[in-house]
Amino acid sequence: MHDQQLIEYLSQFISERRLALTHYVLNNRTRYFTVLLEDIIQTQNASAVLRTSECFGIQDVHIIENDNRYQYNPGVAMGAGKWIHLHKYNQSENNSLEAVQTLKQQGYRVIATVPTDNCIKLSDFDVLKGKAAFVFGSEINGISSVIRENADEMITIPMFGFTESYNISVSAAIIISHAIEKLRNSEINWQLTEPEKNLLLFEWLKASIKKPELLIQNFYSPAKN
Repeated sequence: MHDQQLIEYLSQFISERRLALTHYVLNNRTRYFTVLLEDIIQTQNASAVLRTSECFGIQDVHIIENDNRYQYNPGVAMGAGKWIHLHKYNQSENNSLEAVQTLKQQGYRVIATVPTDNCIKLSDFDVLKGKAAFVFGSEINGISSVIRENADEMITIPMFGFTESYNISVSAAIIISHAIEKLRNSEINWQLTEPEKNLLLFEWLKASIKKPELLIQNFYSPAKN
């Protein structure tokens, strides 16, 4: 937890309106849901999912880089990457398995999203069963066999047209929107803890201020004390 006095000191250097917005966003952040992207090919799709996740209050996005490296597209993400945490998996022989195991160790159910009928419909997804990580696969092949074999559940979005599947960014927006609405209408304690809020507030204040390190140095300088 960062020094409350330091946080109060840095808060003086942004407008009251910006500070109020920061606290509003902070109080609506959650780690009850997270998103896992597996080997996304098109940068605009991955960045659009980041933007959607941030807009709905999801703090963490996990990215598996097997054959394709994630590249941030600022024109699509619209600054979302500045406010959320990205966790990349690209150092293992099996990055997908490492990601799944990591999320399960953190208490998440791994929810694979698939365009087939023999799985749970989105409308039947149960938020009460615990934290969930929604996995979205590559544009060409979808989720890998590793994800399918290790997922706790698989969900699908009903479709009524000829097209085989939704665009990944659209699919993510539909699923996240639905899940977040269910979560907020439940009695689940989905907000961040106070230490998590303090840590994020400190990070966001630094991201909102010009030359924050100089201000922090000034705060701790002997002349100030």
